[in-house]
Amino acid sequence: MNARLFSFVGGVTGTWRVVSVSTVVGDPLADVGRLGIVTGAVAQLPGGAKWVLRGLTSNERYVTRSEKDQLVARQPALGRPHATCAALIPIRKTASWWGLPQDERRRIFEESSKHVATGLRYLPAVARRLHHCRDLGENEPFDFLTWFEYGPSDSLAFDELVAELRASEEWTYVDREIDIRVVRDGA
Repeated sequence: MNARLFSFVGGVTGTWRVVSVSTVVGDPLADVGRLGIVTGAVAQLPGGAKWVLRGLTSNERYVTRSEKDQLVARQPALGRPHATCAALIPIRKTASWWGLPQDERRRIFEESSKHVATGLRYLPAVARRLHHCRDLGENEPFDFLTWFEYGPSDSLAFDELVAELRASEEWTYVDREIDIRVVRDGA
């Protein structure tokens, strides 16, 4: 089993109850009632599942040493007991984004859009884990799957974080994005 591979299964089973599925841009995903997260691959779609999205955890690709150190120091672990709210936000960027050289993507990512600086302002309230899909092959429907966890009292802060990122230059390169909000059973 690959411990860096995660499969997000949308259907009728899973620890997380889906409260909304919103298409921000591009093609929608089928509405589902539950979300399950599996470490590793899902050999076949479980009964009642409508989709599975896969991604790999990897190194931080666009950060400087200082930014990485700040993220490591402030980033909380996932699974905190009070963090009963979460969001799965799959994103695909345009071919023009991927056609840019690394230094130009970095300039847009941080110098223009301030992606890391924005995210740091919401730590430790909002924990996150980024999954890379492009590394799995060209048939994946998204480039990234971002998983966020936060407490109910931090829901407005999370909405502010997402709104700030969506208003940035970086997001002009997004051609598909779905916003899936969930709550953990018992919340």
